[in-house]
Amino acid sequence: MEFTRVDDDVLLRLDPGEEIHESIQRLNVNGITSAVITSGIGRCHDVEIGYLNSQRIYQKVLHHDSMELLSTQGNLAPGPDGPFTHLHVVLADDEHVVHGGHLFRATVSVTAEIHLRVLSRDLGSDMICRVADESEFVQLRFKEE
Repeated sequence: MEFTRVDDDVLLRLDPGEEIHESIQRLNVNGITSAVITSGIGRCHDVEIGYLNSQRIYQKVLHHDSMELLSTQGNLAPGPDGPFTHLHVVLADDEHVVHGGHLFRATVSVTAEIHLRVLSRDLGSDMICRVADESEFVQLRFKEE
């Protein structure tokens, strides 16, 4: 992983074998604790995506083959167990079939290039991710209750 920061913009490059969530969360050691992920492109494999059904239970599917990462959006915020990333993705397989949803995990196959907008300490200190209720749903909160 390599990154550069200009003011509040971070451009991150991930290399083969790196997991996307873990890599973004590691920015925490560089003082980047709260950010909005505005874009991401690349190629990944072992991609697990899903959606939250009406009972607030995630329905997941795992794609082992390499897929083109067309778009990534989400956020980085403090969570109860450390840095937490909430990401959604759009991917295409080699037949140009598009898949999308909540990203649980993905390993970089070739590269991933991700843009983050770092939030100021004033706003970022009010953000936290935590389980919303008795479900799997982790919700972004803006003030400790």
